[in-house]
Amino acid sequence: MINSFEDLGLRLELLEAVTRLGYIKPTPIQVETIPQMLLGRDVLAQSQTGTGKTAAFMLPILQGLQEQDGRAIKALVLAPTRELAKQVADATEGFARNSRVKVLPIYGGQSYEVQIRALKRGVDIVVGTPGRLLDLMRQGQLDLSRVKTLILDEADQMLEMGFIDDVQLILDELSEEKQMALFSATLPEPIRKLAAKYLNDPAKILISPNRLTVDQTEQRFYRVREETKLAALACLLETEEISAALIFARTKARAQDLADELMRRGFSADSLHGDLNQTRRELVLNRFRQGILTLLVATDVAARGLDISDVSHVFNFDMPADAEDYIHRIGRTGRAGKQGIAITLLTPRERSRMNQIQSYTRQPVNEVSLPTIAQVQERRDEKFMERLSGQLLTGISGQERVFLKKMHDHGFSSDEIAVGLIRLLHTGEQGISAQDLQVLSVDEQKPWKEKSKSLSHREDRSTAKRIKGDASAHIGEARSGSVEPGMVRLWMNLGNRNGLRPGDIVGAIAGESGIPGKAIGEIKILSSYSLVDVEENQVKKVLKASKGSYRLKGKPVLVKVADY
Repeated sequence: MINSFEDLGLRLELLEAVTRLGYIKPTPIQVETIPQMLLGRDVLAQSQTGTGKTAAFMLPILQGLQEQDGRAIKALVLAPTRELAKQVADATEGFARNSRVKVLPIYGGQSYEVQIRALKRGVDIVVGTPGRLLDLMRQGQLDLSRVKTLILDEADQMLEMGFIDDVQLILDELSEEKQMALFSATLPEPIRKLAAKYLNDPAKILISPNRLTVDQTEQRFYRVREETKLAALACLLETEEISAALIFARTKARAQDLADELMRRGFSADSLHGDLNQTRRELVLNRFRQGILTLLVATDVAARGLDISDVSHVFNFDMPADAEDYIHRIGRTGRAGKQGIAITLLTPRERSRMNQIQSYTRQPVNEVSLPTIAQVQERRDEKFMERLSGQLLTGISGQERVFLKKMHDHGFSSDEIAVGLIRLLHTGEQGISAQDLQVLSVDEQKPWKEKSKSLSHREDRSTAKRIKGDASAHIGEARSGSVEPGMVRLWMNLGNRNGLRPGDIVGAIAGESGIPGKAIGEIKILSSYSLVDVEENQVKKVLKASKGSYRLKGKPVLVKVADY
């Protein structure tokens, strides 16, 4: 029985590397894959995100490379997304730190020139996306004639994203005398056919359904209607103890609109989807990993292969297409022995899909009632008291005593002063409105009625329009409106005509000036300019960074203090 990495027959330098990286015991996919690959066998493995498959295929590759001389590409890893390619390349560099092995990630969004220069200097392992690899092959800049090991990672995702034809073009250029391993979360028929065509008597490593979800993840669902889904989400975001959360939406448009609306309501949120360029994607991900962002609204495709630790919650704002997508989503939380929470907002027409998920995973998903108005208010009071207590611990300054005396001299009691300040602080709070809470409260008492299936697409479109329309109604209002205490209103030279969204503004200002996203308050996007509220103590940093030195939507960013 294999209980440690030493039992797998790895070289000393690789054992030292995995120990240094904090690996203690091999995961099931590593236990089953590493010995087979060390024997030179092809492998067909069904493996979920977060099971440790990168080490499962890369440690055997590195072990084989130690005995080879010459600087040529000897191993190729195909990945469906830029994030996964970068993640695998970074992990490989960690494993190979004690060797001279050179690793190069190749994906779109990077400079061709930089990649070509690196290839000419010589690399041992290339990790790339099919499209950019094919481009370099057609330019005669990528020589794969000496590749001895090929890995297809997340093969089903490559199928879903339309990359399988590109994958086969690459495979057809490689020598038949190579070892190949195919990893896929699911094994649909096209993937099985691909494996049958290119793999030679592979060792089959399959994970049974009862191992697909983790015990550390608490799974719940809340019954909602499509028209109250946004209010329900805001209600849960206010009452849950969230350190970091992924929120899944069905389409790119819904992801962007939902992120915009959450930002408008005061939540620390941003979006991740296929319409973002690579620079913007990496900025959003880094801010999420660093804790600057609490909420990341994403599509399934955009989130596939992301290496994000310490996600406390996963929210299914839109139900996944099938049970396997559900597994992928909730696998983002409850990792490394930590407790995670997976929450699904379930509309009447989706009840049968939830039954299918429970049947497939062989685990219950518990129905829970949404928090009441009283519970939301209680949680708000708790958060407020935490903030207030933190301020009181610092004591009272001389200037503050002078101010209190002035207020007393004007006839205000201590209680009246305290109540007035509490009201001022509460004025800037956003999240879920009292009206939304009332709607949810009434909705909870109504029995569900099945809606015609023919309405499903119409519902999606109307809800997306409503989310976007609500955001536009608030964001696009005129200049009027007071600035919250402690905030300064800034003017930006870009607006609606530049295609600007709130997420663009938050990302640009926070990324370039280095201020936290939570320091940015209300955003109003008008036709030719925008108004942005920023915490007073962060204004100098923003103004210093925003004098045309960086660009947004192709235009230089100019920011100044609003003069009205």
